[in-house]
Amino acid sequence: MVNVVIIDDESHARQSIRKILELKFKKLNIVGEAGSVADAIMLIDKKKPDLIFLDIDLIDGSGFDVLNKISYKQFKVIFITAHQEYAIQAIKFSAFDYILKPLNPAELIQSVNNVMKEELIPDSFEDKLNTFFSNFSNTTPEQKRIVFKTADKIHVVDIKNIIRFESDNSYCIIYINSGNKIVVSKSIKTYEEMLTTFGFMRVHQSHLINCNYINYYEKQYGGSLVMADNSNIPVSQQKRPLLFAYLDSL
Repeated sequence: MVNVVIIDDESHARQSIRKILELKFKKLNIVGEAGSVADAIMLIDKKKPDLIFLDIDLIDGSGFDVLNKISYKQFKVIFITAHQEYAIQAIKFSAFDYILKPLNPAELIQSVNNVMKEELIPDSFEDKLNTFFSNFSNTTPEQKRIVFKTADKIHVVDIKNIIRFESDNSYCIIYINSGNKIVVSKSIKTYEEMLTTFGFMRVHQSHLINCNYINYYEKQYGGSLVMADNSNIPVSQQKRPLLFAYLDSL
């Protein structure tokens, strides 16, 4: 069984989550609920759950206060939030799952399925949490970090050090300026949506690039970009106007 606690200062929200979990997930065992930071800390340290549903806004503080103060940290977490986009962005960059208020049962079920498929890698929670707090407190793109989860590791990478992403069927290859590569089982569209406002551009169906690493545009053979790692990236006809507008603005 997977032991679960639900932390939310709205009793009707806790009740809704409980009903959905009991109906859809027979292997989840709800061992406690709490509605405040103080009660949540005591509950988590006492019950040592495998999975926590954690509201960001609590009556006496925030879910982040809970995570800062607990002793036990070997669990998975799904945030519950009606919070501003800035917090949601930090959650996404840190590879945590979240559900929005008002609660949507389908989204909750999907989020639980996502989390339950993951292996709990030692120290992964701490790495993800540290990345979250770093992203939440730093506002400049140069200071942002992103978590990539592979089968056996959690990689925390400065966004400024990513040269490009390349789609490979159901996988995505991330090329780092150190020469390292990371392969994840996420779509390139996921990262396009996260990183477009941070200087990244989708120039081809299979390629998302960091514009800061463009060396030059090669007009021959249909047009392509040569990147700082000497890779040659095709540019689709559909994406050329966007790329040319960017290059003209430099």
